[in-house]
Amino acid sequence: MFGHVKRSVRRVNRLDQALVRATAALPESPADRGLKRLSTAANHGRLWFGVAAILASGKGPTRRAALRGVGSIAIASASANLVGKNLFPRRRPAAELVPLARRLTKRPTSSSFPSGHAASAVAFTTAVAMESPSAAAVIAPVAAAVAYSRVHTGVHWPSDIAAGAAIGVGAAYAVRHWWPVVTPTAAHTAHAAAVVPLPDGEGMLILVNPNSGLGDDPTDELAELWPMATVINPVQGTDLIDYLSDEVKATPGIRALGVAGGDGTVAAVAAVAAEFELPLVLIPAGTLNHFARDIGVQTADDAAQAMRVGQGVEIDLAGVEIVDRWGAERHRWFVNTASVGGYPEMVRLREKLESKGWPKWPAGALALWRSLRRAQPIRMAFDGKPHLVWWLFVGNGTYAPKGFAPKGRPALDTGLLDVRYLRADVPFSRARFVIATLAGTLGTSHVYRELDVAELEVKLLDGHRRIATDGEVGPLANQFTFRSRPRALSIYR
Repeated sequence: MFGHVKRSVRRVNRLDQALVRATAALPESPADRGLKRLSTAANHGRLWFGVAAILASGKGPTRRAALRGVGSIAIASASANLVGKNLFPRRRPAAELVPLARRLTKRPTSSSFPSGHAASAVAFTTAVAMESPSAAAVIAPVAAAVAYSRVHTGVHWPSDIAAGAAIGVGAAYAVRHWWPVVTPTAAHTAHAAAVVPLPDGEGMLILVNPNSGLGDDPTDELAELWPMATVINPVQGTDLIDYLSDEVKATPGIRALGVAGGDGTVAAVAAVAAEFELPLVLIPAGTLNHFARDIGVQTADDAAQAMRVGQGVEIDLAGVEIVDRWGAERHRWFVNTASVGGYPEMVRLREKLESKGWPKWPAGALALWRSLRRAQPIRMAFDGKPHLVWWLFVGNGTYAPKGFAPKGRPALDTGLLDVRYLRADVPFSRARFVIATLAGTLGTSHVYRELDVAELEVKLLDGHRRIATDGEVGPLANQFTFRSRPRALSIYR
């Protein structure tokens, strides 16, 4: 068997040398300079990060494609450069094999196998294709040119490129395993809402949060869609729910509330809409817009179409009664999820880093790593029964599929909460959780638990913790009562 492997390696080496010589024999052309520049531009993934920034400036699929692509590059680059090159050292092609005009000014000195450039290019393109095939069709020729440029400039053998490409595909599908691709479909609800047509936005108060997502401000777009609507912005340092409630009371003739922002902003406006029994107009303007995706509203035009004909539905909301550290009772609504444990601490640390000038995504990555490293088990009681857990997740409605990475909610009228938690009372629970997640066996793991309930009372048995609802961190507290609120919100769709 070993002899067979050696013969296969020799055949690959002979083919590599033949292909490199054939490439070197190509006549000189202006493409030589372009390929050199393209190869250099892709160093350290700079080219792909620039493309990701362009994709992220859009909304919906292209923004998700950018995030998925960057995550895939991270895995592909680490696999190729930190693992592959150390496990399989290989000399690069001799510089003399290619004409002088094609040689890179600074030749790399690391192992030739596998190609990190090819791994990143293919990982990014494959990941983008999962969210936006049209964008991937534009990117694919550039990715192919980057991969080929490494052979054309004489710094890689063709088999290095093939191995790097395989790593790139694997990295994109690894990200897909942990972050499934979601086909946008509106969640089911059996309840139609009695909403009135508002084609020009008369009687609508829209709160626009220009700091949501990646800094997009849709105010001008909304003014064109609904010229009669009133647009306001959050006031810094003011509680958003209190501020909007005061605006509703002070503005006569309001017939609907609109919101353009991320899920945290949406949750606050939804709470006011539910309290005043006003229908909600949802304009996706956050980074991922989980709630808008489940509702089935992908763009402002989708909302405008529903308003023109006066079509809407009633959906469930979730609420949590909080008893804070001073014994005061508070109530928070949430449209997606609430959590106690590592996530609120991660958000708090991320916000602290952002206040020091860190960009949002690097701050989030560092905060996640630190919070996981410092995590401590939490003793809490569920409906009076004690548990030792790492974290608790509560969803508004039942998410699917069950497991660590749910894709979304098939229905928003179940009247149930989706409760998930990671046990800390069994040996090596975190390691077992990671292994079960990677293996896809989380549903049968003893360390992970799921249940669907209409109400859940949670009491911390040691100290106080913060709760996070839709990504917004709440007060320190030791008692939380979660409830599903059936048909609490009317929304245009």
